[in-house]
Amino acid sequence: MTTNMQADVMENSVCDEAANQRELKKQWRAHAIARRKQTSKEERLEAGRKLAEQARKANLIHSFTTVAAFASMGSEMSMMPMLQALFDSNCHVLVPRLGSGMDIGWSELGDIHDLQDQTNSDGSINTHRPQEPGNSANGPEALKNAGLIIVPALTVDQEGFRLGRGGGWYDRALEYRAAGARVVAVCWPWEPTDKPVPHEDHDIPVDGVLTPNGFTAIRE
Repeated sequence: MTTNMQADVMENSVCDEAANQRELKKQWRAHAIARRKQTSKEERLEAGRKLAEQARKANLIHSFTTVAAFASMGSEMSMMPMLQALFDSNCHVLVPRLGSGMDIGWSELGDIHDLQDQTNSDGSINTHRPQEPGNSANGPEALKNAGLIIVPALTVDQEGFRLGRGGGWYDRALEYRAAGARVVAVCWPWEPTDKPVPHEDHDIPVDGVLTPNGFTAIRE
């Protein structure tokens, strides 16, 4: 076998493995979302309240710091109590602005009431988009000022690899995080796993996982 043939075989093997990981992600994602849809609105709100409480207990929230968080949507637990806890600690809060492209942007959230539903072209509420503030957005480089970055996850393994919704926005944005920033994934209590989460080379592991039952550090 020539050098070129060996290189082709290796390249095909890498492509096959990447395709396999993407298919596994798809399967895991469908299972996780189906489980989440069994939760009620009341359960999601109560889980969000406990989540904020556990964040305070774990000393994740520090006053007068910049925190990148997110607004929940669909079957995610409510992030409203967490956002309020950040404001109560006088934190500077950033939330995602998904926009129409592939890169995630970030806007400063001045108050919870600044969050607005996103609409479709016919004026109906877009249930596949989180609420966003109406002010201008900054690029992913805005993350360089954040000491804590709270990200959504469908599951997280013991190495810190998380499964998201498949857009890849967070992994691209996290490339801009500061060296000392702490990245914490938010999950329902049943979602952290001891099985390796399917991942690819571009996936960035998180530093800890926060559930309504408590915080687990993965790396310091």
